[in-house]
Amino acid sequence: MTQWIGVLYMATLAGLALYAMHITALLLLYLKHRRDPGPVPPNLAEAACPMVTIQIPLRNEPSVARRVLAAAVAQRWPQDKLEIQLLDDSDDETPALLRAEVTRYRARGFDVTLLHRARPTGYKAGALAEGLRHAQGECIAIFDADFCPDPDFLQHTVPHLVADPALGWVQARWGHLNADYSAVTRAQALALDAHFVIEQTARHRAGLLLNFNGTAGVWRRQAIAEAGGWQSDTVAEDLDLSYRAQLAGWRGRYLPDVVALAELPPLVTAFKQQQYRWAKGAMQCLRKLAGPILRSPRLKPHQKALALLHLSGYLPQPLFLLLTLLAVPMALFPPRVPPLAASLGAITMILPLFYFTAQIATYRDWPRRVLYYPVLMLLGIGISWSTTLALLDGAFHWGGEFVRTPKYRLDRHRGAFPLASPYRFRLNALLIGEVFLGMYALIALALAHQLPGDSVTPISLIALGGIAWVIGSPLYHSARQRANQKGTR
Repeated sequence: MTQWIGVLYMATLAGLALYAMHITALLLLYLKHRRDPGPVPPNLAEAACPMVTIQIPLRNEPSVARRVLAAAVAQRWPQDKLEIQLLDDSDDETPALLRAEVTRYRARGFDVTLLHRARPTGYKAGALAEGLRHAQGECIAIFDADFCPDPDFLQHTVPHLVADPALGWVQARWGHLNADYSAVTRAQALALDAHFVIEQTARHRAGLLLNFNGTAGVWRRQAIAEAGGWQSDTVAEDLDLSYRAQLAGWRGRYLPDVVALAELPPLVTAFKQQQYRWAKGAMQCLRKLAGPILRSPRLKPHQKALALLHLSGYLPQPLFLLLTLLAVPMALFPPRVPPLAASLGAITMILPLFYFTAQIATYRDWPRRVLYYPVLMLLGIGISWSTTLALLDGAFHWGGEFVRTPKYRLDRHRGAFPLASPYRFRLNALLIGEVFLGMYALIALALAHQLPGDSVTPISLIALGGIAWVIGSPLYHSARQRANQKGTR
């Protein structure tokens, strides 16, 4: 028994170390290429500007619909070469709100169209595909409802596609409208900054496969068509299409100096739901694309290996969960752990440096920002049960409902509170599993307390803290919501 516990513990550490080495490779590639000069796009004369269609997919997002439409209309692009599509799958008051806005902007001469679908077949991928059937543009820009791109966004992105006919799409960096709102949004900003500042830069400049992030980018219509179009067999249609386009010979370009601001989910429940969708979609893409990647004659072995690690990037979550579950057996039957365990554990310590480097490279006040890394760590451990279920869902099912992350249009700083939350604290299988894990970690702590110099206590403490946060935050929000509702009666 003790021997098998030790083997399983070492295998878990080895798996985590493998993904930590993947992060290390990306970090080293970033440090190597961070000063590489980027391509300079031409300044296009108005006559040379191609027709651009801006697609804005929405579903039940009335609080931000007008803001993103205003940002699209404000783009500095020839008005006769700009088309705006509102791809609305809403079943609330959003369509009525948008009809009034469309009428107002069309009276001012803007080509704005509302395409409302009563049934959201294919969800976001289906909406984008339907909009593309009616689109006039040869370049297709995509803005999600929570984004607020600057007026010069098209000027900084579309010329790259004009200058390089081999480019299939360009992707901008995500910025944050409300990073200072709470500890939860601060932690998310850390994670997203690491992805966009370090990972995307490294992948692009080192010639690795990179992903389109679903919004704040511009596609060449021809590339979408030749890659097979938008497909809804995964809930990560952006990751899927960008990989299929690269396998078909198209290239993507990441523009780290072009920033589009967006709203971060302020609630733990919303963040957990977003991560569920992303993890499920990544697993579906791994199932769908692993074979074509391995068989591709265009890709070199290191490109294939790093692409597979990229698509399987959520697999450390079940490994974290397994470490939590191993805590009790290791406390009851302490295994003999070889010295290699310390080395494997040390490799995983690269993760904080990955996040810190992104902050140092981007912000002058980085010492204040990196203080929220423990929050990110707790959130990551706390949602490991949810994310593991998402991976299993993606491993055994295709497609699925594309559940959008709710938007509130919150202020940049504390003060506003999302009282109109669509979430309610409900007892379900997910919550029951999280409660069980919390109690399990507590038992492991009690058992480990009796063992001198054990390695179970740190794991159990982190797991207990993360699970308590994930469970306690919705409870707090529900209580505060009820209190505010009573106060307004």
